Amino acid sequence: MEFRSARRAILQLLDTVAPADRPALLRWMRTTRDFDEFTQDNNDIILKNIADDLRNCLPLETMLASEPVALQKIQEQPEPTVHVDAFLYDEDFIDSLCEEGRMSRNYCTVCGSHQTAPLGFISHSFSLMELKFIYHHVLPDLSGKVLVDIGSRLGTVLYGGYLYSSALQLYGVELNGDFCQLQEMVIKKYQFSDRITVIHADICTQGSLLHNADVVIMNNVFEYFLKETEQASTWEYISHNLRKPGSLLVTVPSLEDTLAALQTNIQLSSWVEEVQLNYDGCSQKDIDREALEQIHLYKIL
Repeated sequence: MEFRSARRAILQLLDTVAPADRPALLRWMRTTRDFDEFTQDNNDIILKNIADDLRNCLPLETMLASEPVALQKIQEQPEPTVHVDAFLYDEDFIDSLCEEGRMSRNYCTVCGSHQTAPLGFISHSFSLMELKFIYHHVLPDLSGKVLVDIGSRLGTVLYGGYLYSSALQLYGVELNGDFCQLQEMVIKKYQFSDRITVIHADICTQGSLLHNADVVIMNNVFEYFLKETEQASTWEYISHNLRKPGSLLVTVPSLEDTLAALQTNIQLSSWVEEVQLNYDGCSQKDIDREALEQIHLYKIL
């Protein structure tokens, strides 16, 4: 059915609704999420298909035996904490898993009692909402630009950059070989290889890549994977090599929060200038303002 006929049919259907119920129906049509599947951007659908593929390859907690430091650090958190990958599992998906009994949002503070408290959730991936915010609102036009994702893990930043930006080349640097293989699987299946390259390496061997980068993205990248002394030396390396004037650095959490817990010689005021973000300009539905405010943008001086 073409547009004019469809429009006519909808108006005719509205004419058959009881006048007393028509305001409620129109209000529902303006606010319901039932139409989302018809209005989703095709790129959103591709990313959700990628998430489906990755969920089929990974355990529920999206943690692997090949990352023992991260597993240990999660266990050492002061409150019970679980890793829930925000790209693979949105709030609706988590709700469905809880209903099925495969996941819980709470833990028992006294075994056998009804005293419960919320579990801590952490993610090492951006959600679809966060990816769209970064590429549509945080970063400028990336035509002809080189983007580097440090600790690319599942590759979500790379896939988002391929679909939501015009970046010339997207590089993911990932130390874990298992995650590199997963990224290569997705790149091959979705034919992203013309603009995405995954490098299986320590970022401290990639000085040339950092020198040439126009944009670098780092999402919660070292805290759970390196000891504090290793984190400090890695940040020192990055600050010495990411020096292209005007290039951009996107981090979660802020550089100030990250470096406060480490002993480094980095002087932020002579390296970067923070760019204030407008969180109110985001028109997406179901915005998690708290999550977006963890995203910080800096310009290299």
